[in-house]
Parts: sequence; C-alpha cells; structure tokens
Amino acid sequence: MVLPASTQMVLREGHSEFNFGQPDPDLLPLDAMRRAPSAALDTFGADMLGYGAPEGAWPLLAWIQARVGSREHIDVGLDECIGTAGNSDAIDQVCTLFTEPGDVVLVESPTYHLGLRILQDHGLALEAVPVDADGLSIEALEARLADLGRSGRSPRLLYTIPTFHNPTGVSLSPERRRTLIDLAVRHGFLILEDDVYRELAYDGPAPPSLFSLAPRGVVLRMGSFAKALAPGLRLGWLNCSAEQARRFADGGLRDSGGAPNFTAAMMVAALCQSGDFDRHVARLRQAYRERRDALAGALAAHLPPGCTFTTPRGGYFIWIELPSHVDGDLLLDRAGSHRVSFVPGGRVCIDGRSRHCVRLAFSLMKPDALAEGARRLAAAIGDAT
Repeated sequence: MVLPASTQMVLREGHSEFNFGQPDPDLLPLDAMRRAPSAALDTFGADMLGYGAPEGAWPLLAWIQARVGSREHIDVGLDECIGTAGNSDAIDQVCTLFTEPGDVVLVESPTYHLGLRILQDHGLALEAVPVDADGLSIEALEARLADLGRSGRSPRLLYTIPTFHNPTGVSLSPERRRTLIDLAVRHGFLILEDDVYRELAYDGPAPPSLFSLAPRGVVLRMGSFAKALAPGLRLGWLNCSAEQARRFADGGLRDSGGAPNFTAAMMVAALCQSGDFDRHVARLRQAYRERRDALAGALAAHLPPGCTFTTPRGGYFIWIELPSHVDGDLLLDRAGSHRVSFVPGGRVCIDGRSRHCVRLAFSLMKPDALAEGARRLAAAIGDAT
C-alpha cells in the first residue's frame, strides 16, 4: 500500500537529500522490535497494556537510572527519572509547567528549528545567543544577561543542545559547561538540556552532560530513543530533581492519561534488558561513523575555496560555512538543478544569523550516495560563486 505523502518521508528519485535528519530505514532494528513485544508480554503480562503510572514505565525508568549512573558516573535516583513521549513532548511539557507566556527564554543561534516552534507556541519571548566552534558563546550569553538585567528582565529558561549540536555538530567545551551552570545558578534560570544524540558518539565517549555536572534543580535533561532506536516509538525521558519530576507526574495530562506511550515503553524496556539496545547502538555507531567520514572526505575533496566545516564527533550533521556572499536560501534554489537539497542556515536561527551556512544530514544516505551528494553540492556552490 502506498501511503499519502503526509505520513511518510518523501524522497525524490535520483536526488541527494541532505535535509532529512532521520535514520536510514535499513538501520532500524526490525529483528529486535519483532522480539520485543513477545518478550514484554512474557515478562510483564497484562500490566503492559494498562495506562501505567504517571511517572512512566518503571522497568524502563529503572534501566535508564542504571545506565545514567554507570555511564555518567553519578548517583541518580529513580525519582529523578520520568518518562516522556520523546523530546518534543518534553519541551512542550517543560514550557507548560515551568514557564508562562511572555517569559524570556534563551535559545542558541543556530539551533534545532522545530524545537523553536514549540517554544513559540507557548508565547515565550525568545532571545538568541550565538554558537561558535566551542558551542554556546559564554561571552555573548553574559552580555545578553547583562542587557536583560538593565531592562528589568530575567530569563526563565535556556534551551541548549550542548552535545553533538543540531545543526552545527559541535559540543560545548568543558570550561563552558561549568561556566554555564554557574551562570544559571547565579541568575536563577533553568537549563533545558537536549541530549538526544548522546549515544551516537563516534570518536570516544560523549562529553559529560550538564545534568551530571550541575546541582539538582538547575538542569532538566531530555533523553530520547528517537535517534538511537526508532523515532516512531515517540519515547524518551527526563532527568531532573525529584521535586521537578513530581510536577510532571502530578500534572493534569498524566492524571488523565497515565504514562506516555506506556505499552511502547514496556516493549522498549524488554528490548533494553535483553541487550538488543546496546547491540543496535554499536551497529549505529559503526554505520554513522562510516557515513560521516565518507561525507567529510568528499566535502574536503570537492568544496570550492572559501567553504569551511568541522567534522563532528557525534550526531547526525555537518555544518558548512559558505563564502560570506553566498546566501543559503538562494543556494538551495540553485541546488535543485544539481539534484541536491539541504537546510539553509537562515532557517535555524531567529536572529538572521548564519544565512551563509547550510546543514547537511549524513544519517539517511549510504556512503557512496553521500560522496555523490557532496560533489553535487560543490558544483552548486561553484555556480553561486
């Protein structure tokens, strides 16, 4: 059966589609997902088909608690883990429970552009802070905080992707991580840490999360199975203080509906307990490392002078800075004739920054297709210069 376009990713035959930050369907864990329902029913029985506790699926939360503790070398309580329907749901719930319309929220520039839409849905006043090669600019953040203070305003929240950033691929430096936490404590704002790419580290372990470094109550860290397992599960979690977790569990949404995606969460619990998650993540790391290297190598070989990029150590994306006179939106129009697409930098910023940049996703295409796409992109840039 052919599904309508609104329900599936539409890929054009013969095109290099760098714009989709989605996994290759060939890398999705079909065999593990076939085993998971039976294993969950055998282990949990009819309990997995109910509403579930408002905190989430306890077997999965216990697995997350143990994994966070062992991988990040911190003591985290089970009451500091709460299930979500993925990071989009978590952003929305954080806004509902911890902000009010008109509150100032600091966001990176550039950042995950679809996350911006959720923040805007809540009527928040977004203020941009630039990102550079070491992540969120602390100097610019301090200047923005000073400006806000002089106008009698203070931020309620800072949304950040400090590890394998979308779209730039960079990670916040260790020094900046510590300073950012200090600023949050001093100025009294919450940090909403989007940590969706943590499992996809290709050159050694991911950097310490902000949550692992901060006093409890300062950071709400979002994790998700969208990138490391399958996006259609719509399943994730939050690490936060026990008091903050209770606000989620006691809210009207969960009082009415129970745990988000509870049956899926119990299936994933069985999958994780079996070892299938670790085996799948190891496969993803190898495949995405090969794809990253194929794209980076082809870009280095074919991009015209004036273009620069940094090879990311994890995640899905390579961020290219074009010559300053090349506009990403205009380049996208030209690139159609070369059968290549991408996300222009101007679409991932709220302050007009990065119009001469483009985001390339290497997760969807195989190495040969990535190399061909790099050649096509280079030709399109050459036409524009």
